[in-house]
Amino acid sequence: MEDIIINRVAKSGLVSLDLEDYYHSGERVLYDLKDNLFMGLILKEKDFRDFLKAHDWSQYTEKNVAITCTEDAVIPTWAYMLLAIHLEPFANTIVFGNLQDLEQKLYNDALAKINFEEYTGAKVVVKGCSKVAVPTTAYVEVTRRLKPYAQSIMFGEPCSTVPIYKKPKE
Repeated sequence: MEDIIINRVAKSGLVSLDLEDYYHSGERVLYDLKDNLFMGLILKEKDFRDFLKAHDWSQYTEKNVAITCTEDAVIPTWAYMLLAIHLEPFANTIVFGNLQDLEQKLYNDALAKINFEEYTGAKVVVKGCSKVAVPTTAYVEVTRRLKPYAQSIMFGEPCSTVPIYKKPKE
């Protein structure tokens, strides 16, 4: 008599949700206002406006841009607003903050497009291993959005999961 191999994972009815599938492949760029500071200390409005007019903004086409200032300088809010105005026609996404803030924004935008009602009554495994770095905020957000619909939420791989949530029996 032959031993039959049964794939219990395939028969379990688990639905896998891989956040890596929602990774935006566009280039990430950090625009640092420190390069526009006079003597590394202050932002001169006239000089900054001249720079904005002369700069080639097309180099940011389809890129994801985080704007910040890494120098310990007081930057007026309008400077970031002007940068956004000039980047907007070209960049895919613009955020105020660092590259981690940008990654969080990209994932939040991608998760907002998912119809989580499709997971109604499902046993969902949110995959934990990926080739790209998925921010923890994306895992928190997908859990929050899945909870009203999923029967259960697990973390990891279908063959080895950590239970996160199970809908109470009514």
